[in-house]
Amino acid sequence: MRLKNRIALITGAGRGIGRAIAEHYGREGAKVAVADLDLAGAQQVADAIEAAGGTAMALAMDVTDERAVDEGVNAVASRWGGLDIAVANAGIQHIDPLHKLSYGNWSKVMSVHLDGAFLLTRAALNQMYASGGGTMLYMGSVHSLEASPLKAPYVAAKHGMLGLCRAVAKEGAEHGVRSNIICPGFVRTPLVDKQIPEQAKELGISEEEVISKVMLKNTVDGEFTTLEDVSELAVHLAAFPSAALTGQSIVVSHGWHMQ
Repeated sequence: MRLKNRIALITGAGRGIGRAIAEHYGREGAKVAVADLDLAGAQQVADAIEAAGGTAMALAMDVTDERAVDEGVNAVASRWGGLDIAVANAGIQHIDPLHKLSYGNWSKVMSVHLDGAFLLTRAALNQMYASGGGTMLYMGSVHSLEASPLKAPYVAAKHGMLGLCRAVAKEGAEHGVRSNIICPGFVRTPLVDKQIPEQAKELGISEEEVISKVMLKNTVDGEFTTLEDVSELAVHLAAFPSAALTGQSIVVSHGWHMQ
């Protein structure tokens, strides 16, 4: 087991990529705090981890609520004695061209992704610095490295998370903290499924064309990135033994973006 007895917290872990990482961490021996805005969803994931022989707890956490994030991280540390791995995964999406984008929708997307990542980072680093080290992971996107139409707040937030990741790598090094950002291509999650009809409507094309001509156009094989692809990388990065791998953006996208 690559993460035996490591203590991990994952935000937005009630479904999708966050759930896949939480369950994979559980199989690898980590004690997993499943944090989500939806406590019932988080509890369902925690129950599944424990049913498979792992150790887990569920947390209700709005990542835009400073107090909720601080209290959630402290609850994990109080229960299990610290925090070794924190994954800033919570995210939302909004589809609109810039000239029609409301400030409210811009702010909401930025707040969940970027402010939420900051609040988790600050709370986690206080625990990690006190215990001599840890791993911060961020769920970025290919959109941390390039842009697509209709997604300005998401693109801006994901670029910002890349900068935050690199700042943590610089500041955290002397405290034994490593930091990396995972940059997937399109993964068939509820977040992506919601985008397909929205983009079809905005672009005036069919949903099938959104998939083949927009989402998967630049992949080498026309395939979606899978939950397993992303969760395996999240395990590898959490288990990596040294600061040789820190401050990096690792792309998992079927060749959509190459660097």
